[in-house]
Amino acid sequence: MLDTILFVDDDPITLMLCKKVISKAAFSNQIITAQNGEEAINLFHTLLNNAEKTVPELIFLDLNMPIMGGWEFLAEFSKPTFEQFHDIKVIVLSSTIDPEDLEKIKEFPMVMDFLPKPISLSTLNKVAEALD
Repeated sequence: MLDTILFVDDDPITLMLCKKVISKAAFSNQIITAQNGEEAINLFHTLLNNAEKTVPELIFLDLNMPIMGGWEFLAEFSKPTFEQFHDIKVIVLSSTIDPEDLEKIKEFPMVMDFLPKPISLSTLNKVAEALD
């Protein structure tokens, strides 16, 4: 079981469903949420300045969000500013799997998988196996 994960998605219903599935699967002790990439980047800025805060061990990231989408988040998060967090694995979640997106994720070594929404118990089991 992971201690903390970050879920970045702008859809409150998706967030609620994911929290339920994650709790049911006993996948993580704590779920931090952000409604877009900018909120997630701000969270990591806070973590840079506060060693006492809990750093997520895994990020579930939606691609299509207002303000700052998943691709913009990954571009910003990949910068040297956030180097100490580059070992955190990212799972991109999307309701559509575009072959171009599958190619684009190869640009970001921290992305470990690209999965369809919504997450399910079987999806979480596969992720847990991949993390072991």
